[in-house]
Amino acid sequence: MSKQSKRIEALVYHAKPIPGKIRVVPSKKHASQRDLSLAYSPGVAEPCLEIEKDINNVYKYTAKGNLVAVISNGTAVLGLGNIGPEASKPVMEGKGLLFKIFADIDVFDIEVGTENVEEFIQTVKMIAPTFGGINLEDIKAPEAFEIERRLKEELDIPVMHDDQHGTAIISAAALLNALELANKKIDEVSIVVSGAGAAAISCTRLYQAFGASRENIVMLDSKGVIRKDRENLSTEKAEFATHRKIDTLDEAMKDADVFIGLSMADIVSPSMLKSMASNPIVFAMANPNPEIDYQLALDTRDDIIMATGRSDHPNQVNNVLGFPFIFRGALDVRATKINEAMKMAAVKALSRLAKEPVPEQVNLAYNETRLTFGRDYIIPKPFDPRLIAEVPPAVAKAAIESGVAKEPIEDWEKYKNSLLERLGSDNKLVRLLLGRARTNPKRVVFAEADQLDVLKAAQIAYDEGIAMPILLGRRKTILDLMEEIEFDANVLIIDPKSDEELDRKNKYADAYWKLKKRKGITLYAAQKVMRERNYFAAMMVNEGDADAVISGYSTSYPQVVKPMLELIGMAKGVTRVATTNIMMTQRGPMFLSDTAININPTAEDLARIAYMTSKVAKMFGIEPVIAMTSYSNFGSSENPNAKKVRDAVNFLHETYPEMVVDGEVQLDFALNSKMLQDIFPFSKLAGRKVNTLIFPNLDSANITYKLLKELNKAESIGPIMIGMAKPVHILQLGASVDEIVNMVTVAVVDAQEREKRLQKK
Repeated sequence: MSKQSKRIEALVYHAKPIPGKIRVVPSKKHASQRDLSLAYSPGVAEPCLEIEKDINNVYKYTAKGNLVAVISNGTAVLGLGNIGPEASKPVMEGKGLLFKIFADIDVFDIEVGTENVEEFIQTVKMIAPTFGGINLEDIKAPEAFEIERRLKEELDIPVMHDDQHGTAIISAAALLNALELANKKIDEVSIVVSGAGAAAISCTRLYQAFGASRENIVMLDSKGVIRKDRENLSTEKAEFATHRKIDTLDEAMKDADVFIGLSMADIVSPSMLKSMASNPIVFAMANPNPEIDYQLALDTRDDIIMATGRSDHPNQVNNVLGFPFIFRGALDVRATKINEAMKMAAVKALSRLAKEPVPEQVNLAYNETRLTFGRDYIIPKPFDPRLIAEVPPAVAKAAIESGVAKEPIEDWEKYKNSLLERLGSDNKLVRLLLGRARTNPKRVVFAEADQLDVLKAAQIAYDEGIAMPILLGRRKTILDLMEEIEFDANVLIIDPKSDEELDRKNKYADAYWKLKKRKGITLYAAQKVMRERNYFAAMMVNEGDADAVISGYSTSYPQVVKPMLELIGMAKGVTRVATTNIMMTQRGPMFLSDTAININPTAEDLARIAYMTSKVAKMFGIEPVIAMTSYSNFGSSENPNAKKVRDAVNFLHETYPEMVVDGEVQLDFALNSKMLQDIFPFSKLAGRKVNTLIFPNLDSANITYKLLKELNKAESIGPIMIGMAKPVHILQLGASVDEIVNMVTVAVVDAQEREKRLQKK
């Protein structure tokens, strides 16, 4: 994609369908006149009076306790510099989005139109009663230091400048673990810090809090080594000025144990790296390009322990590991500030988490066989679901123990469970799948590439590194559309109806004829059928010229399924294929089966569908908890429709006793764990969170998933074909570009899993 296309894509993303990235959503009923009279006049007077009596009641009756202000004046925005408050607003909205999806914290972004320190401080102080916490963002140094210091002193709610402390907390956790692996002590190591801005100062202070010796630290700014004899040093720079008579980074790096880069790209040379001590620790965190290229550093020193700010390398120092969870813990105990004890607790929690066994969901997301503590894994991954249950409690405990918590937590197990429940409001599965697909992209045939939306999806898949598209369709149409959307890539384009690629078509026709010659298919008929794109696409996969097929955008489902079943067929041991949809609901991802193929499955069919769906859930790193749904509960009806579900459950219990599956059960009982526990405590589902629903027929499954999709705006991935011999995935008629991209991602992950299984044999 060209720079212009990417620019337009970014602008459209922020502008459509409504401008911006965040909005206010009511949290209370508001449908009736009674609701409105409680929400506003006259009912609203009652909580107002209660808050007047006791100001602490504001946390009881308003959203203050879960509301953070992301505040900036736009003076140091990302790599853009001083672009002003209005231009900084998209970044602040983005920060608000991260708060919400990682820790379920609501945000108002506030852009302040002043560069005057006192005016900024007074503005924040005047609006502080609205918020439970203040996240300062993208404010230039040295003003940022004074603003944060004053606000922390003068406000009784948590205040943190994430640009300073976020990187410090994450990198400190990584440093502690790297030092352990290098068998070095923090109070003995020599540390070089390249950069003297807000982040660099905060990082160095935090390293000192963990024992780093000031005498062993050399800091550099754009003028070179910060020395005691340099004139006009700011207070912050003077704090880290050295007595050593050195001037350059080259000199500072000799025999250094640790390099901390928060400056600019490519300033560290291989010779500098070679001059460092054994087992050097290099955190090159300049973005987007580090102080030394990752691969160059590894090629230069095989004993290096390295981290960067990039997601495409191991050990990413990513602030999202910190700020959402630190504020979560601070808010939940109504902390009056975020102090050093709380930051250090976050560091220790992150450091500790990296040493614990990694959930399979995380391994799958990063396409790792087994992530384990070591040189390539010294800090947790951003998508690790344990973060929310580990970091906030550590921060909250530190707040309580250091005396800044107004609302101590007594039941920590209950608190951890409540944190895990918050994950349901954020569906990380799509992001996990995209990350996993990028680790090993596969060749995907787009059977309808002459359709604009399909081609757009292929472009996104290519640009994002998800897949290597193979485009089928009318060549001229595809090329014209590619020019229109500026899809400038060297990808394979094939028109099955033309005479080009004749050798390939003859090869496929011959293979198809040999497969079907005793079933009435002549060679001529085989050659003719290879002009049909779905047959051609299926043969590409059969012959190993592609890894997966995507089709169905402009054709009815049965028309696409037929050639796929005829040519590719079912997997070994499978007697019936089915489909499942992954619905991104408020309670988390839900698998719904069978949503597209089997009209009225038998009891045995239902059991097989449940078993295959469980395999799909595990492929995505989710442990399936399966409810076999019906209109009846556990034998309350003897109708054949209910009995077949019961028989399917009995078959599963006998054949696969390790599966967590039960029924027949009504949908409300399946989704309400307390109600199920109270009425049917004997069920295997009692006390568990159901994430997989198997429906008794196509009507109920298809209607339910489409109802969720349209009424609740739940994102849907699917229908995903299960039971096929090779990766074949069929779109819903008229699927959106995003839906197609999601299905491409599923196809790639499916192909990756099959490849792994073959390698194990």
